[in-house]
Amino acid sequence: MSTQSGPSSSGYWRARFLQRDVAAFRGVAERHWPGADAVLPRLSRSANHGLLWFGAAAGMAALGSSARSRRAALRGVASLAVASATINTVGKQAVRRERPILDMVPVMRQLKRQPFTTSFPSGHAASAAAFATGVALESKGWGAVVAPVAVAVAASRVYTGVHYPSDVVAGAALGVGAAFALRGVVPTRGQLPAPGRPPAEAPALAAGKDLVVVVNRESGSATNAAALIRDALPLAETVECAPADLQGCLEEAAREGRALGVCGGDGTVNMAAAVAATHGVPLAVFPGGTLNHFAYDLGIETVQDTVRALTAGDAVRVDLGRFRPGPQGPDGAPGYFLNAFSLGVYPELVRTREHWAPRIGGWPAGVLAAAEALRGSRPLTAELQGRRRPLWLLFVGNGLFQRVGPAPGRRHNLADGLLDVRVVHGGRTPGLRLLAAAFAGPLSRSPVHAAVRRRRVRLTGLAPGTPYAFDGEVAHSGTELLIDKMPEALTVYCPMPM
Repeated sequence: MSTQSGPSSSGYWRARFLQRDVAAFRGVAERHWPGADAVLPRLSRSANHGLLWFGAAAGMAALGSSARSRRAALRGVASLAVASATINTVGKQAVRRERPILDMVPVMRQLKRQPFTTSFPSGHAASAAAFATGVALESKGWGAVVAPVAVAVAASRVYTGVHYPSDVVAGAALGVGAAFALRGVVPTRGQLPAPGRPPAEAPALAAGKDLVVVVNRESGSATNAAALIRDALPLAETVECAPADLQGCLEEAAREGRALGVCGGDGTVNMAAAVAATHGVPLAVFPGGTLNHFAYDLGIETVQDTVRALTAGDAVRVDLGRFRPGPQGPDGAPGYFLNAFSLGVYPELVRTREHWAPRIGGWPAGVLAAAEALRGSRPLTAELQGRRRPLWLLFVGNGLFQRVGPAPGRRHNLADGLLDVRVVHGGRTPGLRLLAAAFAGPLSRSPVHAAVRRRRVRLTGLAPGTPYAFDGEVAHSGTELLIDKMPEALTVYCPMPM
């Protein structure tokens, strides 16, 4: 019985696959695509070195009206970086495939500068897929906008003759995988567990009936948010106030309505929280400032999130931080904070950021403020918990923050009854000390910083007029301060997880 040798099964199927791949490439090259000659080559060039996607990320961050847009932009860029690193260090070296022959591609489609790296897999397709997938994981809306552009970029690589179809498919698969791999290491906002929130009784106010909303007309995007509130809650009374009139407007609104609504940044919400707690009415928070940390920790990122909670009557109880004496001095009312209280370099940072933010934007102003604060500051001296010491920073959070720095991190429990206390000790190189404290995280210690949890903090021996910051506002102290909490003192409308 004779045997007949022939190609191995794997070699046969590989040959068949390559034949079909070349045939598909030839089909694209020979077909006329109306309007594509003027668009796809330019689009392909614009994606060189990720420039198209960096521009898209900058546009999303600038035009987006919520933190979700900024997170989507950041995750898209980070996913692109992971995909590019994988392609350049592993992908291109694993399969050294030559580029397609350009003879069959019309000259007007061909790129002026042909790539010289190996063909498999497509780096452009990987970057496009990684960016689009990363964006979509944080924001489905922005993902829907970006996805068609990403598909067009991937298709342009075959259309211009620099890749076979399988190169593009493999690159896109790697890009999607890179975005999901990053999500496994750095979870999206939707993956994070919901903060601990004791449920509270609050009236369901369909269409905003018996709700009075006070809008700070000079806070961030509050003017645009006010129009959305009026459309979504036609029965609510919406009052726009100048900053100087906010206290009076909030007091009157708390007396008139069954619930108090507020639209503005953290400083405006802080003022409304104190009024709501004093009058015993639930608070409805509509994010409308440059920074909206408290609203975001409640899971509120848009006006519709608050509308959904109001309609269903969903509410929670949260702790209210307190410091005495308050901004009016020993004879005035205590001061309150929803997010954080701080002394040291942070108050100066806040003051400088607020000065520059209207001119250059929030994030650039924050970077400039940090540089200015570190360059010109000296450590303050105070007696903390019975021990006198120099301090670059004292940060007291209302609940445990996941990180500390120019932008506080997320809190998983808004009613834990505890203060998150971070101290950066005085000494040389304040910038390095602050960075070390920021990266170390909560509940940690080092020679330059300490992070602990307390129910109260007492400071004495302060120089009169020492600046302090609370929820983005700046005031000045006397010689001592007592900081504690009012557990579950405030009822806030909060959308339940869907």
